[in-house]
Amino acid sequence: MENLIYNELRYRGYCVDVGAVECREKDNTGKEIRKWLEIDFIATSGSKKYYIQSAYAIPDNEKYKQETKSFDKIKDSFKKIIIVEKSMKPRRDENGYVTMGVKEFLLNDNSLEE
Repeated sequence: MENLIYNELRYRGYCVDVGAVECREKDNTGKEIRKWLEIDFIATSGSKKYYIQSAYAIPDNEKYKQETKSFDKIKDSFKKIIIVEKSMKPRRDENGYVTMGVKEFLLNDNSLEE
């Protein structure tokens, strides 16, 4: 699925990079450790930028938190999108993150704008 998303982004003319966001957490001893959270794709074209996570399925809240943890650390206002295998119309959550199905992403040239 990631290959499909990458190829479609390149076909649409975006420059595509993999991203990483630094975060600091405490381990069980209380010592602060530095971790890097991955962002599957950062798609840019001119002044447009999209952060995109690819997730085959999000069956529960724990998986949702795992997929959006990197988004939570990004402090800009560019659009953050999760693409899942299940067919679903784009919907926005309380954090402004958009979740859409891969079919809807692929078949609508303007899917990132919605």
